[in-house]
Amino acid sequence: MELADRAVGFLLTLISLSIFTYYTFWVIILPFVDSDHFVHQYFLPQEYAILIPVFTGVALLCFLSVFIGFVMLKSKKKKA
Repeated sequence: MELADRAVGFLLTLISLSIFTYYTFWVIILPFVDSDHFVHQYFLPQEYAILIPVFTGVALLCFLSVFIGFVMLKSKKKKA
């Protein structure tokens, strides 16, 4: 089981590092590259650099709120 946990941890770290590198390059470095450079075809327009994290955060907060509400309702039914 220890090897499986290490593999999952390594995979999650690799995915997180890849997303961080892509987003950092997209937001910080790409605005300084000429707009006709070929590297621009690998990235979405700059507006999405704000919209994607905002929508992800709102979805996460909604999921968390529903989960907490569900747990509160379930614990209230156990007491009654």
